[in-house]
Amino acid sequence: MPMSSLFEDLPLTGEPSDTPQQEAAVTTGRRYVPPGRPSGPPQLDFPPVRNGIDYLASVVEHLDENESAVEPRDLKYAVLHLQAAVEVLLKARLLREHWSLVFKDPGKATRADFESGDFESCGTDAAVERLRDIAGIAIDRKETEALKDLAKDRNALQHYGLTHNAHAVEARAGRVLDFLMRFLDTQLLPLLQGPERDRAQRDMIPVDAGVKNISSYVRRRLNRLRGELAGLTTQTIMCPSCEQMTLVVTPQNGECRFCGQSWDSAELLAFSYVGCSDGLLARVYPCPQCDNSAFVESVRFVDSLKGSDTLYCFGCAVRYEAQDLSLCTSCSRPWPTEADDDGSVATLCPDCWEQVAQEDVG
Repeated sequence: MPMSSLFEDLPLTGEPSDTPQQEAAVTTGRRYVPPGRPSGPPQLDFPPVRNGIDYLASVVEHLDENESAVEPRDLKYAVLHLQAAVEVLLKARLLREHWSLVFKDPGKATRADFESGDFESCGTDAAVERLRDIAGIAIDRKETEALKDLAKDRNALQHYGLTHNAHAVEARAGRVLDFLMRFLDTQLLPLLQGPERDRAQRDMIPVDAGVKNISSYVRRRLNRLRGELAGLTTQTIMCPSCEQMTLVVTPQNGECRFCGQSWDSAELLAFSYVGCSDGLLARVYPCPQCDNSAFVESVRFVDSLKGSDTLYCFGCAVRYEAQDLSLCTSCSRPWPTEADDDGSVATLCPDCWEQVAQEDVG
C-alpha cells in the first residue's frame, strides 16, 4: 500500500504520537489511517439511544455549576438539547414496541420509508400518548405538562427568541431532566443488550456525574423523593456517592434513591461511608451484636438528634447512640455500657474479658 494512502489531510494538532506512522502524520499534518481501514471522511455513528444520551451529555455540560456559572447562552443550548434528547429517547422507546409507532401516521408507515429515514415522525405529545396507551408506561399529568413547557421554551428560543426569567426556565428544564433520567433508568436502558448496553453505560458515566451539580435537577429530584422517603427516616443516611441524604440502608445492603448507587456487602458499604466527604473521620469496628467489621461511628440518619453521634452496623442494622457505649480499655472496641454488681462500668469487651480470664488461669 503506498504510504500516501495511509494519510488524510487534516490540520496539525501537535498531539503526541504512538507509532512512526502516527509521528509521520503529525509531521506532515495528515491523519494516519491504519491499513485495512477505508480512507475517506469520518462517518457519523449516532443510533437513537446513543444520540439521545449525547444530547443529555451536552445538557449537563451547559448546566454543570461546578464547571462555571450558568450563563443565558448555556441555558439556551441546554433547553434546545434537552428537548432534542426528549424527542430522540421517547421515540427510541417506541421503536422497542414497533418501528411504525415513530411515524406521524402509523397507518401509512412502510418499512422502506423507515429504513431510508424518509418520513415525518410523530411529535412529543403523540409519543407520550403512545407510550402510555400502547407501551403501558406511566407518565403522569405533571410530567406531561413539564414536557409541554419545555417544548414551548424550545420553540420560542429556536424561532422567535425567548425573554423569560432564567431561573424559571432552568427550573422547568430541571423537571424534565429528572423525568428523562428516570425514564432512561427504568424504561430504556434495561432493554438494551450486548455492545449497545455496554456503550450506553459508558456514555452515561459523565451524565450521571454531572447531574449532581445541577441545582434545578437536584431540587426537583429531592422534592419528588421527599414523600417516598417520609416513612424511612430511621433507615436513611447520607449517600457516600452523591452525598445526598437519600441512602436507605437495610441489613447487608443499601440503595440510594437519588443516584441509584447500591451496595450488596455490609463491609463495602461501611468502608464507602467512612470515605465520604462529610468532614467525618469515622472508623469501623467489629459489631457488638453480629461481630461483622461493619460497625461505623458518626453515621448521620435523617432522624438523628442534633449533635448526637450514632454508631450503626451495616451488617445487622443495630444502632446505638454514643452515650450508650463505652470503649474497651484493652482494644478500644465500642461496647454497650453495662453496670457491674458493684456499680462500676464494664470497660472490657467479652473477647478481652476472656483473654484476661485465660491469663489468670494460666
